[in-house]
Amino acid sequence: MNLKGRSFLTLKDFTEEEISYLLDLAAELKAKKKQGITGESLKGKNIALIFEKPSTRTRCAFTVGCVDEGGHPEYLSKADIQLGHKESVEDTARVLGRMFDGIEFRGFSQDTVEKLAKYSGVPVWNGLTDLDHPTQILADFLTLKEQFGKLKGLKLVYVGDGRNNMANSLMIGSAKMGIHFTILAPKSLWPEEKLVAECKGYAEESGSQIGISDDLDAVKDADAVYTDVWCSMGEEDKAAERIAILKPYQVNEALMARTGKDTSVFLHCLPAVKGKEVTEEVFERFADVVFDEAENRMHTIKAVMVATLGK
Repeated sequence: MNLKGRSFLTLKDFTEEEISYLLDLAAELKAKKKQGITGESLKGKNIALIFEKPSTRTRCAFTVGCVDEGGHPEYLSKADIQLGHKESVEDTARVLGRMFDGIEFRGFSQDTVEKLAKYSGVPVWNGLTDLDHPTQILADFLTLKEQFGKLKGLKLVYVGDGRNNMANSLMIGSAKMGIHFTILAPKSLWPEEKLVAECKGYAEESGSQIGISDDLDAVKDADAVYTDVWCSMGEEDKAAERIAILKPYQVNEALMARTGKDTSVFLHCLPAVKGKEVTEEVFERFADVVFDEAENRMHTIKAVMVATLGK
């Protein structure tokens, strides 16, 4: 499969076969890494890593993944470049595209990452925006494949803030890959109806079902229960309000028991605020899975870079 020159901005742009290809490539690169084998796919390639928002996993995954494949990563914080301040995003994109072979962007606006892709002329990878977090979904799906040996037909329930970038991205990815997906959230935090309708369209093609509920029994038969922080970066002023409405949706042992399955796993994209969206008890019981998921950010991001830019 040839994804050379493609940007990776949202899973909406990729077919089930293309996403499967990236997951298979990630699994292959992970197995090689465990054997101490690295590659030269990105040899001679320079990659710009633009970070408006700080990060542990995204930054380390792109840096290590790039170096493992022989490339050179250059970290650019918002203090290092003029992106959208003294210089337009379009002009910054055209400058960086002449100096770098690929660009990662992690920040606020989806519009920014789309402009970088449009004007730079090189592959651009979305490391997170307020709307979408597609590299995280690849890591989540690789983890589910490792746990269950498949994706199609699994039941995944996301609990918490149902209109944040993780809920959006998991819904898109699940619909594409044939995973039955439910968002469990208070009605005031349900996703946009337009996106739900779009995902239901993808789900018709893949054979999955998309559901939205505020009833805790929605976790029944879930293979995986997923949560994220109740307040996304930049929303700290809403913390008290969020805690009040999301408290009943904490992932605790009682909620996990509602799945009715002893094979259910818990997933979290991290960082976790233990005692809020998830109890310490549940988090620690599934810590091995959660940190496999964190490690898989690197293998899946490496796969995206290799597939779209590598030799």
